[in-house]
Amino acid sequence: MESGTSRGTEVDTPPGRTAANGVAEHAGAGRVPLAVVAVDRDGLVSHWSTGARRLFGVPKEDAVGRPAVDLLPVSGVLPEEDETAPFGAYAAYDGFGPGLESSLDGRHFYPAAGRARLSVPGRERAAHDGGDRVDVLWWAYPLVGPGRERLLVLAADAGALRHADDRVAVERIAPAFALHTDFPGAEELARRLPEILPSMSVDEGARIVAQVLELGYPVMEFSQNDRVPVTPDWGVPRRAGRRARRERAAGSEADPALPRDAYDAQDEREDLEYVAVRERLEFLNEVSGRIGTSLDLSRTVLEVSRAVVPRFTDVAGTYLREQVVAGEGFPDGVPDTTTLWHRVALEHTDEPGRWDDVVPVGEAMPFPAHTPFFQCMTTGEPVLVPRISAQLGHMIAAQFEKRDIRPLITGRSMLVVPLKARNVVLGFMVLLRHPERVEFNDMDRVTGAELAARAGLVLDNARMYTYQESVAETLQDSMLPQIAPRMAGCDIATRYLPGTLLGRVGGDWFDSVKLPGSRTALVVGDVMGHGLNSAAMMGQLRTAVQTMAALDLPPAQLLRNLDDLAQRLGEHYLATCVYAIYDPLAGELQIANAGHIPPVLVRAADGHSDLLDLPTGAPIGVGGVPFEAVRVAVAPGDRLVMCTDGLVEVRGEDIGVGLATLCESAAHPAASMDDACDTIIRALNTRGGRKDDVALLMARLNGIEPEDVAEWRLTSDPAEARRARAVVREQLHEWGLRRLADPAELMVGELVANAVRHARSRRIALRLVRGDTLLCEVADDDHTLPTLLSAGPGDEYGRGLRVVSTLAREWGTSRTSGGKTVWFELTLPRR
Repeated sequence: MESGTSRGTEVDTPPGRTAANGVAEHAGAGRVPLAVVAVDRDGLVSHWSTGARRLFGVPKEDAVGRPAVDLLPVSGVLPEEDETAPFGAYAAYDGFGPGLESSLDGRHFYPAAGRARLSVPGRERAAHDGGDRVDVLWWAYPLVGPGRERLLVLAADAGALRHADDRVAVERIAPAFALHTDFPGAEELARRLPEILPSMSVDEGARIVAQVLELGYPVMEFSQNDRVPVTPDWGVPRRAGRRARRERAAGSEADPALPRDAYDAQDEREDLEYVAVRERLEFLNEVSGRIGTSLDLSRTVLEVSRAVVPRFTDVAGTYLREQVVAGEGFPDGVPDTTTLWHRVALEHTDEPGRWDDVVPVGEAMPFPAHTPFFQCMTTGEPVLVPRISAQLGHMIAAQFEKRDIRPLITGRSMLVVPLKARNVVLGFMVLLRHPERVEFNDMDRVTGAELAARAGLVLDNARMYTYQESVAETLQDSMLPQIAPRMAGCDIATRYLPGTLLGRVGGDWFDSVKLPGSRTALVVGDVMGHGLNSAAMMGQLRTAVQTMAALDLPPAQLLRNLDDLAQRLGEHYLATCVYAIYDPLAGELQIANAGHIPPVLVRAADGHSDLLDLPTGAPIGVGGVPFEAVRVAVAPGDRLVMCTDGLVEVRGEDIGVGLATLCESAAHPAASMDDACDTIIRALNTRGGRKDDVALLMARLNGIEPEDVAEWRLTSDPAEARRARAVVREQLHEWGLRRLADPAELMVGELVANAVRHARSRRIALRLVRGDTLLCEVADDDHTLPTLLSAGPGDEYGRGLRVVSTLAREWGTSRTSGGKTVWFELTLPRR
């Protein structure tokens, strides 16, 4: 383009041929150099051709970098229409006028053109000049692409064109971009166009390529039979359009049945309809870009409501079905008069608070069959009420108990549009316009329906996401245990955080299991991977751990058995796990690790925290690797913190940083166990980049005071049952638990009698532990676990455990390394 303008030459060309790049050409002969100006996204001139220097009188070095509006003045006064002026003069502005202004400030996203009369004092004069004023034709093309340039402006001296040929109608001139016969890309472009549009032949592609290169504007739409290039309206000014219509009405093409003014009215109506359609398309495009930025249902509802107020309506109320709000599955069936609709959003331009008391957000109500709302939600079609009459206002207000809504709605124009997805009505929007505003019409009905269709799809996406998230959370919650905050000799607090990137369901878990001897098993594990498969695998492993823990297996043996189970379940079963047994009587932890991050122990004496030095072990499922357990002495008040790697590991950061933060935050003083967990979560969950789920378990190891434990050694003499009842009654009286003496004495006698009968040696142990409950344990060296039997009237045995099962709060049996233990608990009386 620059080559044609830099020389500034004028070469005659035969009619019907195109000229070199960068010229304005007409159907006669001759060509005139174009002024070529490129404007960047900041509104500054980035290119100023030699033709621009000649036309506007500004050198390139003074133009580049300056605001385009300073060099291409757009302000001016529209002269009065002169009936005697030559054709085309009626459209002239002193300045380029509002058309170019809209292009320069980015309001036009389509090509524009016009004609202007400029005063250019310093420009180079030509033979046809009549002074400093110059008649200019201009074209503006928005540029789309990754570059800085936003707009291409072309301009030509209309006087030079008329001087070349007085027969030229300047409003029909368009800039031409030549099709050179040696253009290197034309043949390749014509050949490849059918690859993009398979129904097009190579010959058809060649014709389109030639048309694009000749005319300089794209082919925007075509059909099977013809192709129509969409071009700017070169006679842009509206006043010019009126003069053209008068010329047409006076010519041979005029319809004798129509007066001349009818042409003006008809064309003006067409123009207004075109502008209205374009504005509505722009509005819908703008709304589509503003809604659906989030999958959060409540945020999406607000985006939809705020997108239409105040541009399309003055009041927008959004109602959704109860199942959608509750995050349940897709609603079934056609709504009826019993269907509850929740008002989830209300946007308006009235004074603040005017609607809040009458129609508050969050209210749920059904709608009677005689209302426009019921008609919309049952037919799935928009309902237009041009003006709400007093009668209709009274019918609508009848469902609002003790609230008069009539002053808010009577006299307003109303449009009710359904929010649908997959032919199911999810909700509807009530749109109201003020009485002084133009009422809704059929075009608004179409616009509202299209708006609601787009909003319905966005809401359905948000609904499905909310539903799936709810299902995932329900599944995850069902797989995580409900851990009691207090166990024998320890307090426990837990936290679970779902993954933030790879789904709400994961394979992290924690658990605690009550063991004989007032001991507690603590476990945290992490199945490798995410999603439903990991969650299902986690559920299987957690159940297995609970089962094996109830057998009172040592930590290393339990991990060994769990590893074997994982290999039997499948080769993809991989998990890390740390398993600990806390003995509050011995003040000791016994811990084994299977590839998991080590726990943190916070010492109560000095507040110091350390990662426990444990044998790492291999993950569960690897197989063939031994596990080792270590014993750690603990004092009352020490805290044990166990978590999964999702809490301490962040992409791009060394895991040591997270472990150091874990130790530091775990040692922070806290008023409660829950506060201590929250402190750790805040310290580690605010670093950003976390995508994995997190399981956290904290146990405060309180121990059991020696004065709360009483133990006796018994022999296998049948008389020991009487002695056991006596010592238990005496100890309970000493502890102030007289109300428990009778049931405890009866059950202890039954358990000791069973132990005397089945013990292989003379070793029988009886222990009472006073904690949150009263625990009684009877241990012997027989490995056979007793079972609950149904004793008949004549049976001599089988009633002892039935008595225990009836009177105890909880009871159980477990094997130990030396035999078995049978225990029961009684609830302590309130003080």
